[in-house]
Amino acid sequence: MAKFGKWIGAGLGAFAGGPIGAVIGFTIGSMFDGGQEAVKRGTRGGYSGRTTTTGGYVMSLLVLVAAVMKADGKVLKSELDYVKKFMVHNFGEDSAQEAIRMLRDLLQQTIPVNEVCQQIKANMNYSARLQLVHFLFGIAQADGQVDVEEQKLITHICNQMGIGNNDFESIQAMFVPNTDGDYKILEIERSASNDDVKKAYRRMAMKYHPDKVSTLGDEVQNAAKEKFQKVNQAYENIKKERKIA
Repeated sequence: MAKFGKWIGAGLGAFAGGPIGAVIGFTIGSMFDGGQEAVKRGTRGGYSGRTTTTGGYVMSLLVLVAAVMKADGKVLKSELDYVKKFMVHNFGEDSAQEAIRMLRDLLQQTIPVNEVCQQIKANMNYSARLQLVHFLFGIAQADGQVDVEEQKLITHICNQMGIGNNDFESIQAMFVPNTDGDYKILEIERSASNDDVKKAYRRMAMKYHPDKVSTLGDEVQNAAKEKFQKVNQAYENIKKERKIA
C-alpha cells in the first residue's frame, strides 16, 4: 500500500471529522477497503484540537486544490500534471497516482469552501496555512497565468483562513507579475530605506523558513523551500537594483 493508504486510517487526525472528513469520505471509501470506516473512527463530532498531521495537511490541500481548479469553470490537463509533478517530487510516484485519483473524484463534488477553511483555521498553525496558499497559487499558475476567478477564490480562501493581507500579497507576488513584486514579497514599499530592506528580509526569511512546517514531515518541509528561495531571490534582486553590499 502506498503512503496515502497509511495516512487514511491513522494520519487524518483533526481533519477526519467536520467538512473535510465529509468531503473526502466517499473518495477514500472508494479507493481503500475500510476507508470510510477509518474516517468515521477518527471523527469526533467536528473539529478537534490544533494538531495537524501530514495526512490531514495533504488531504486539506487536495480539497482546496479541487475548489481552485474548478473556479474558472474548466479543469486543464496542465493543472492535473502540475499536481502530479508536485506529488511525485514530494511523496513518490505511487502516492502521486493516488492523489490524482482522489482529486478527480473531488472535482466532481461541491466543496463547502467556507466551512473547509474554518476547519483548517481551527486546526492548522499559521505557517502551515501560508504554505497552503503557496501551493494553491502554484496550481493556479500551472497553465501559465493565474485566472481572475482563481485569484478571487484564493483571496477568499485566505480571508476565511485568517491570512493577513500583507502575507497574502507577499505570496501572490511570487506568482502574479507586479512591477514592485520583489518589494511585495518582502512586505515593504519601494520607498523603504536600505536598512528597512535588510530588516524585512530577515523577518521574512524567518517567517518562511522551511523549519516552520517541520512538524508536517520532510515532504512538506522540502516543498516549503521554494517559497523560502523566492524570498532570497527577491532580496538579491533588490540588493542588485540598489547596489547594496
